Amino acid sequence: MLFVAPLFLLAAPLDAADLQAKTAQNYERYVALTEAQVDLELAQRNPYLWFERLPEARRLADEQTLRRGDLIIERLETLDNGQPIPAPGALIHHWIGTIFVPGATLAQTLAFMQDYGRNADYFKPNILRSNIVKHEGDDYFVQQRFYKKKIISTVIDVDERVHYHVVDSTHAWSRSHTTRVQEVDNPGHADERPEPEGHDKGFIWKMNTFWRFEERDGGTYMECQAVSLSRDIPAGLGWIMSSLVANLSKESLNFTLTTSRTAIAKKPVAAGN
Repeated sequence: MLFVAPLFLLAAPLDAADLQAKTAQNYERYVALTEAQVDLELAQRNPYLWFERLPEARRLADEQTLRRGDLIIERLETLDNGQPIPAPGALIHHWIGTIFVPGATLAQTLAFMQDYGRNADYFKPNILRSNIVKHEGDDYFVQQRFYKKKIISTVIDVDERVHYHVVDSTHAWSRSHTTRVQEVDNPGHADERPEPEGHDKGFIWKMNTFWRFEERDGGTYMECQAVSLSRDIPAGLGWIMSSLVANLSKESLNFTLTTSRTAIAKKPVAAGN
């Protein structure tokens, strides 16, 4: 449900860009290292959330921010032996955000997260349609159509695999990765067609998310760590676009978390949850 597309402010149509094999390989390396760090933190168990690992003064301030209904967002970067991981011709976006849903149980939060068939209702207009292709135990195979407009617009079809794991009655996590990302040419018309994967305008090529959920303090904390890959900023626009890239990525995470908080708060809690 998270859509990071940092190039939508370009007013003129973009030429197609190619996802280089080396870039795709380096992105997978980035994700693997990120996942290893997430696994290490989950194994340590306490503290459970990212912000809970911050110095006490910062942690207490963030907790107050969350409890009054705001969210916290930080940019992250995974390094390989202390060095940045290059992405030739592309950009890796890595953000983490947390929000608190007062009154929500862990079970209620997970029920909302797994209600993929209604994402087009919850997250409109960013999601035009969404459905569960297959559900096997803790694994969901989902197809979604994303829409984004900021001066120019694009429609992108995504296949995604999501895995959930319930740790105990108050802790759970999930992670997802895209298995297909295709921009759609002339969407909504009889002659609509998907662009070739990795050869398109490059708004989004790959995406991974790492969620954690913790029920405490009379509600549930939702944390999303999102990693995505897009084309690089075209030459000559770097100084204009650099801050906008960060802002749009941040806005997408903000929208996902705040929309989720509002939707969960409106859903009735089932008996026994």
